Parts: sequence; structure tokens; C-alpha cells
Amino acid sequence: MEQIKLGNVTITRVWEYFGSVEMTPDTFFPESSKKVWDDGASWLTPHFLDSGTNIVNSAIQTWLLRSEGRTILIDTGVGNHKERPYSPVWSHLETGFLANLARAGVEPEDVDIVVNTHLHVDHVGWNTYLDGRSWVPTFPNATYLMPKDDFDFWNPENGHKPSLGRGNQNVFEDSVAPVHEAGRTLLWENSHRIDAALRLDAAPGHTPGSSVLTLESGSDRAVFVGDLLHSPVQILEPDSNSCFCEDPAGARATRRKVLGWAADNNALLIPAHLGGHGAAEVVRDGSTFAIKGWAPFAPYSEQG
Repeated sequence: MEQIKLGNVTITRVWEYFGSVEMTPDTFFPESSKKVWDDGASWLTPHFLDSGTNIVNSAIQTWLLRSEGRTILIDTGVGNHKERPYSPVWSHLETGFLANLARAGVEPEDVDIVVNTHLHVDHVGWNTYLDGRSWVPTFPNATYLMPKDDFDFWNPENGHKPSLGRGNQNVFEDSVAPVHEAGRTLLWENSHRIDAALRLDAAPGHTPGSSVLTLESGSDRAVFVGDLLHSPVQILEPDSNSCFCEDPAGARATRRKVLGWAADNNALLIPAHLGGHGAAEVVRDGSTFAIKGWAPFAPYSEQG
């Protein structure tokens, strides 16, 4: 199954990529314990870890929502033909993402809203496509919702020096600025209500403008957390940041807050990059959290 319904909102998973991110657990999650990886080896493999190489596996995927008659995309992956000199794993890809989106019943012209939870390389790539020699909006009729704090932080004109170094080089220029120049962006701050069921809220730490999208429809709850979590290990060890967090202390605090809300409200936790079943139900476990169960989305290995 690649589609579920929560209240009146339908959620469909659209794949771009699954596999190695060419990083070991101690590099990707330098604050995590070796014990959590060793103890979890049986269930972390193969969806979150390649046990043969000790390399982390990750998914690049878009969450397609249909709510109140509108078609909404949450994050747009890496994109094709992008020049990424300091992120070679994402450079000059040729994926079938748009074909996968079409299989879900959506053409680019059908999209009403694009949500970029933050403006990292692997969340904005399909914002644009290469038309001749120009980058143009992939979704010409959509409003692109971008956190203003991230827009300002990643804008090269503002001279910020991110901890990511040059890993996000070219991203603003080819995947953010063309959309803004086309008049398709809405730069929001603090909170933004999309409709009665969907609300964006600032969740800083991973980046200054990182955000989460909360779904509340009928008795159902979910929270799309972007990169607050890259691995289920961070549910078990919520103080373990990825190496890409701009504000480590802020990321820990935000992660604990969002995990606590998900546990207390029986909300489905939906990160951007989990392979396997893609989403989890979580419960409190003393001062940390535990995985109660997985969502019914099909793992990549089961795709036809």
C-alpha cells in the first residue's frame, strides 16, 4: 500500500530514490551510541542500514496530500540534472520521479501547493526543472510555501556561513530563486494555516527555518517532521542529531517537543527520509521514546 487516509486527507508516498547516502552511522549521527545500532541491527537492516557495508540507507520521497480539493506536495526531493559539486551523491541524477508522480494520478499542472519543510538540497530539487538552459518551476500553478527564515539564511546575498559548508551550493540559485522570481512563493513565518486540517509551524534547529506540518482531521493526527528525524534511531535517542543540524541544541529541543506531541496525541510520525514503512507510531519510554508500530506504506523493496 502506498496510500492511506487520515480523516478527510489522503496521503500518498511518491518515491524518488532509496539507497546509500555514503555515510556510516558514526558519521551521519555522531552523537548516537554504537549500542543502539548494534542492538537494533536486526530491524534496522535493510531499510535503514546496510549491514554488509555499515552504510546508512535513506529514502528520498515526496508526500502527496489531497485535502479540501487541493493537491499538495510535501518536499520535492533532489531533482534531475542538478550540479552538486559538494554533494556528489545528488549530482546530475536521472530519476523517474515525475513518472512516479503521474502514476499517483498527478501531473505537474495539477499541483496546487508545494511545501518545502526547509531548503536543503534534498527537499527542493524538483521545485524546478531544466527547460533548455533555464531553471523554471516544475509545478507552474502551485504556490510554493517556504519558511522565510530559511529563505533568508540560504540566500547567498546574505552571506551566512552554514555549518553544512558548501554542501548546499547552487541549491538556492537553481531550485529556490527561480520559483521566487516567477512569483510563485509565499514566504511564511511562525505558523501558516493551509486549510482546516493542515497547519505549518516553525520547528527550528536542523535549519533556522525548519518546519513541521501537522494534520488534524476528525480523530486522526499526523505530523510531517521533515529532517527532525533522518533515522528511527533518533526516536530511541532523541538527543542524537544528524551531522547536518545547524543548531544542535535547538534541534534536540524541537525533536523532543514534536516527539512528545506525537506520542501524547497518538499521531503518526512521518519524517522525510525513512525507508521501510516510512512512518511510525511512537510512545513515551521514560525520558525517551519507543516505536509502537509502523505505518502500512510499502517498503521500496516491494515496489513493482
